Amino acid sequence: MTPPLRDIHHVKLPVTDLTRSIDFYTAVFDAHRLTEADHLDDDGRLYAVILRVPGLSPLVELRLDPEQAAAHAGFDPLTLAVDDRAALEQWAAHLDHLGVEHSDQITAIQAWLVVFADPDGTRLRLYTLEQHGPELPTNVDDSWITRPRT
Repeated sequence: MTPPLRDIHHVKLPVTDLTRSIDFYTAVFDAHRLTEADHLDDDGRLYAVILRVPGLSPLVELRLDPEQAAAHAGFDPLTLAVDDRAALEQWAAHLDHLGVEHSDQITAIQAWLVVFADPDGTRLRLYTLEQHGPELPTNVDDSWITRPRT
């Protein structure tokens, strides 16, 4: 029998500049840094922070790792749920206000989404809980959701 899980504790994202990323996640998500959870190396240098994001159960860790952040550029490891298309419109207006480039509303397989990137190019998705049926074709060619093939 599989032992039980409780929830996702935290999500770790690699970044090249902690200050810049803290500022971004604070502005975009109203995230709050949990300074008591700051990660310091043996020389006392800060290498990771933990953020609490309103509306999310898991915490978000921003980990200083420039090489991994560069490798993640264009990848979308995190999809966040929003209620409906009206919520996506509110998010688009919020991102516009902050000067954060983002996609238009994209028709996904079962719902709609808006995609934007953090300062390192890691893409974040806002995905509606409101769904549509198979009568709407998926927008598979949108550059915000496609990734160059290697």
